[in-house]
Amino acid sequence: MKLSRIAAAITTAALAPAVLLASPALATGQGAAASVDMTAPAAPGQGAGGPAGTNPDPDGTGGGAAGQDGADQDGADRAEQDRETILAIIADPMASTYMKEAGNEAIADGPAAMRTFIETDQYVIRRDDYRVLISRLANDAGPGLMGGIKEIMRSGATLDELRHFYEVTQHELRDEDNKVDISRIVGIGGPAVREAGKKALKGTPADRTAFLKTGQYLAQAADDRAELARIDEAWDGPLLSGAISEILGGSATPAELRQFLEVTQYELRDQDNRVEIMKIIHGDGAGPELVKAGRAALAGTAADRTAFLKTGQHEARAKDKKAQEQQEQGTGEQDENAPGAGSDSGSGSGTGGGNNAVTPQGGTTPPLASTGADDSTLITVGGGTALVAGAGLLLAARMRRAGSAR
Repeated sequence: MKLSRIAAAITTAALAPAVLLASPALATGQGAAASVDMTAPAAPGQGAGGPAGTNPDPDGTGGGAAGQDGADQDGADRAEQDRETILAIIADPMASTYMKEAGNEAIADGPAAMRTFIETDQYVIRRDDYRVLISRLANDAGPGLMGGIKEIMRSGATLDELRHFYEVTQHELRDEDNKVDISRIVGIGGPAVREAGKKALKGTPADRTAFLKTGQYLAQAADDRAELARIDEAWDGPLLSGAISEILGGSATPAELRQFLEVTQYELRDQDNRVEIMKIIHGDGAGPELVKAGRAALAGTAADRTAFLKTGQHEARAKDKKAQEQQEQGTGEQDENAPGAGSDSGSGSGTGGGNNAVTPQGGTTPPLASTGADDSTLITVGGGTALVAGAGLLLAARMRRAGSAR
């Protein structure tokens, strides 16, 4: 019994070191395998958890799973980057509604659709968007810009060419149109407008844009105030003069000053003209022609009233004066042609006395008193009496000459 127990003890003591040395190696292999499953795949040619050239997974199952997991992680990272890129594209203020819809649709369709959107679709959409933006510039384009828009829209321009036109060329063409507009305004404007316009032409494109947007109206307001003061000085009508004093003394805007000059002043001027015409036709000495012409002007247009006050009233007064002169001349001639006019003697031939009756203002001679015979009888008797008397005188004279001869 003692020899058997001694042999067992010796055998156990001999195997113990081998068992103890094998245990750490097994533990290390299991930890490395667990680590590979949680992290990125190992570099080619190196086993997980062992020195280079060793292969702890000779059947290939453990290493293949780790490689697939790494590829999946790369794909997920790439998809996330594409998604962020698309979100940035559709968040741009320049992104159109169509761009936003296409980007969101690509995100919803997955990684492949997102990659196609980033590499191809976004550029096609951008080109169409620029064409839309450029076409909208025509709404307020001058001749130069309009010509440029038509040219690039017909040319089949690339995305870069469209972008350059929208970001650079359109502003150059617009400034040329602004120069033309300012030159035209300077040519017809008042002193303040001319001065401000010339200054803008010598300045920057921003100066020219500012002049056309606000500067010209401020300068025009200064010229309008000067024009209203001139009108007030030359006008005598109370309504227009009062309104001018009121608007100049207030804080009228440029638009209100322009409205007054272009519309209101003519309405008030016509009202003053009406009052003046009423005074003329109801004044002392207004003849029939003047009254007639004045009433016609009151019933007519504002231009008719202006013409009456300028020339019509004087023409009507001349007609009235001429008619009065003709009437006075006709009355004088009628008085001169009346019977007995200009006779100083009241004696007459024949047996009867002369007719000393005064002709009335009507210019007609009253009839003679009835004698019982008609006018022809009286004329015949008178003529015969005068003939007999003349013959008697002749006979008496001959008898005297005959007595003297004897």
